[in-house]
Amino acid sequence: MKNRTTVERKSEREIVVTRTFNGPARIVFEAWTKPELFKKWWVPKSMGVPLVSCEMDVRTGGTYRLVFGQGMAFFGTYTEVTPHSRLVWTNEEGGDDGSVTTVTFEEKEGKTLLVVSELYPSKEALDAAGTGAADALVETFQQLDELLVTLGASVGRA
Repeated sequence: MKNRTTVERKSEREIVVTRTFNGPARIVFEAWTKPELFKKWWVPKSMGVPLVSCEMDVRTGGTYRLVFGQGMAFFGTYTEVTPHSRLVWTNEEGGDDGSVTTVTFEEKEGKTLLVVSELYPSKEALDAAGTGAADALVETFQQLDELLVTLGASVGRA
């Protein structure tokens, strides 16, 4: 069964991306919080830009820094980490126009409903950012699906 990714502008300041994954919240959460797993799915392959560095200190107050092929960096601070259910972080590379990302993981019958919210400080900041990153999640979530199949297989053998 193919899971659909929805991208919706909820307000003048917020974009929400929703997707159900075939796997328990624990495994989906690990794919978001373990650098060695995150690197395997986060960047859309169609972009042809490698994620050359992925530093993640996933704890409340911890930081992250992602560096892409041309030296473009994304970084911020985790403001909330609740294992297997919620992550919140700041996106600080945009200065005062940076968004706050909230990801929730809700497990039902072995599947995980994932909701990603990007909240910007103003309508203008969201308009400037556009929906490119949210739209890219459609492809990256397909890549996450593929990774979860391999993780599920390896978990089953453990």
